[in-house]
Amino acid sequence: MIVLGLTGSIGMGKSAVAGMFADAGVPVFDADAEVHRLQAAGGALVPVIEVAFPGTTGAGGVDRQRLGQAVLGQPAALARLEGIVHPAVAAARRAFLARHMRADIVLLDIPLLFEKGGADAVDAVVVVSAPAPVQRVRVLARPGMTAERFDRILALQLPDAEKRARADFLIDTGVALDETRAAVVALVACLRDHGVRYCRTCAKSSSIPKPQD
Repeated sequence: MIVLGLTGSIGMGKSAVAGMFADAGVPVFDADAEVHRLQAAGGALVPVIEVAFPGTTGAGGVDRQRLGQAVLGQPAALARLEGIVHPAVAAARRAFLARHMRADIVLLDIPLLFEKGGADAVDAVVVVSAPAPVQRVRVLARPGMTAERFDRILALQLPDAEKRARADFLIDTGVALDETRAAVVALVACLRDHGVRYCRTCAKSSSIPKPQD
């Protein structure tokens, strides 16, 4: 099994690319979706989060806007929240890998893959990226988003240039959707043909040994 980690900064199109991998037959673990499930009405983390951050939950589960206001820009509060959420997501990820142990490739869609040290636990990292002006337009078009909030979120994430430098594979989302999809399909096919350590055509990083023929 090849375990790929998928990451990218906010607004880079990571969710769309994850969907393209799924369309190509690759099982996808979506860390954000798992967090939503755990924090939805009846979710296992709702009562725990209410105790830690009173007033941030209700009949619909965790109120993400209120919770965001409670932790954004406050490192101690954010660390407390991560101490609740990350172990639960890690357990779900282990269960996902166990369910798909016979798959040739699986994808772990993890927004903070580099920031939280998760890159060491995967065979290769796929980074999605687009030009900064495209990213900004996408993010500011989201309901409730402001330029100030966008800048604060960016401050918590590894810069895009550093993600690109550390990537094993890059997927450009600043081009036409069909071009991005074709790049994903080509990468999946190459990995299936050659394996992650022999993907001469698609490998960006010299950290992946290439065959010498």
